[in-house]
Amino acid sequence: MNLQMNRTHRAALWAGALAGTLLASCGGGTQVEKFVPTRVLSFGDESSVIEDFNADANGRKYTVNSIKSDLVTLDCKANPNWVQYLATAYGMVFPQCNPDAVAAPASRIFAATNAKVADIATQVDQSVAASPFNAKDLVTVLAGANDILAEYAKFPGVDEATLTANVELAGTNLAGQVNRIANAGGKVLISTVPDMGLTPYAVAQKAANTDTDRAALLTRLTTRFNAKLRANIENDGRKIGLLLLDELVQAIVKSPSTSGFVNVTAAACSAALPTCTTLTLVTDPITTLLASGDSWLWADDRHLSAGGQKGLGGLAATRASGNPF
Repeated sequence: MNLQMNRTHRAALWAGALAGTLLASCGGGTQVEKFVPTRVLSFGDESSVIEDFNADANGRKYTVNSIKSDLVTLDCKANPNWVQYLATAYGMVFPQCNPDAVAAPASRIFAATNAKVADIATQVDQSVAASPFNAKDLVTVLAGANDILAEYAKFPGVDEATLTANVELAGTNLAGQVNRIANAGGKVLISTVPDMGLTPYAVAQKAANTDTDRAALLTRLTTRFNAKLRANIENDGRKIGLLLLDELVQAIVKSPSTSGFVNVTAAACSAALPTCTTLTLVTDPITTLLASGDSWLWADDRHLSAGGQKGLGGLAATRASGNPF
């Protein structure tokens, strides 16, 4: 019963966060014909990656991966990442997770591990070279976290003003790629970067350094990146849908129990991503209970758990359905 209540609370939070997203995203107008994509194309960093490491169409993700009841076999369909969740809403799969051997899946993931904003142009180039965008393409973009962390790593050798200018430029540049896709005909779902100042990494950095509040610094850098991204997307309400992942994470951290989470400050995984599975979860030192990919917000010190990925996927699926593309 507690699990069902948690799911209910989480669903309520997703709905509330989505309402805020719709109001904030410049969308508008009356939808004449319901948009149904024929393929999903994904750009960004490892948060959108499925890694087919065994070349068996049963890939792993940068979150808590699910293991089947035999306690050996990976189940790539379970614990989907956010782009999988979105594709599934339209009955589509990606080649990297296609254990049912769906014939000729059209959707593609161009996102890459450790990618930064500067890499997105190359990803888009690769997609266009394979097949130009069309009005039935649903395109996802999530990047910038690696840029923010790379700039933060320069502190205090580089002052905050310079770091801020650098992440603002990255946000502006990412908006340019989003506009490029939209103007070429694709329908884009662009997500803001989660508040990196709320990650377990930020918690550890704050505890380890006394020169300034390092978590607050990471939040400020995230805020400026997201602000420039949002300010520079060319959104007339028909081509681009905005997902406010930063605000979603902030809401969850502010009130974990309301959203069905029990831990929002620690990493659930004892193994490095993407090798983390439901068999490699930590034990909470306070409750002595095993961590859960559903109820712990973070998989490692900077990436969302399965529950966090599902939350973003839910926002994306509802946004795509409700946006007048």
